[in-house]
Amino acid sequence: MSSSSPVAGGGVQLDETDRLLLAHLGRDGRASYAEIGLLANLSATAVRRRIDRLRARGVVRGFTVVLDPELLGWQTEAFVEVYCRERTAPEEILASLRQFPEVVAAWTVTGDPDALVHLRAADTRHLEAVIERIRKEPGVQRSRSSVVLSRLIG
Repeated sequence: MSSSSPVAGGGVQLDETDRLLLAHLGRDGRASYAEIGLLANLSATAVRRRIDRLRARGVVRGFTVVLDPELLGWQTEAFVEVYCRERTAPEEILASLRQFPEVVAAWTVTGDPDALVHLRAADTRHLEAVIERIRKEPGVQRSRSSVVLSRLIG
C-alpha cells in the first residue's frame, strides 16, 4: 500500500516526503535545497528533483515575497468588494491584484461582488489611492470599501 494520497479536490498525489518539503518551503521559501535536505534527511539533489517535479505538476506555482504590513507602517486596513464587468475571469482579477503590494489577500466570492480584497495601507490617503488604482484596472466596474476600525479576533 502506498503512502501517497490525493490533495483536496482530487488530482495530484503527494507522499509524506513531498508534504514535508512543502511544509519547509511554506515556512521559508528562500531555504536552500541543502537546508531543506538536512531537515528532510535527503540530499540537496534529491530535494531539487522533488521540488522541480512539484513545480512541473503545478503543486508549487512560484515563490514570492510576503511583506509585513505593520513593519512597513501600514496601519490602515480595509476590505474592498470588487465588482467586475461581465465575463471577467478570476485569472484576470488575480493578475490585476497581484501588482499591488498593499493587497494582503483576495478571494472570489458568492453574492453580488466578484471578489473580496483585504488591503493594508499607511493611512486613509494611501488607502484611497490604492482603491482608486484598483478601480482603474481593466475589468473592474466598481468597488465598495469597509475600513477596519479595530480587530476583534485574529
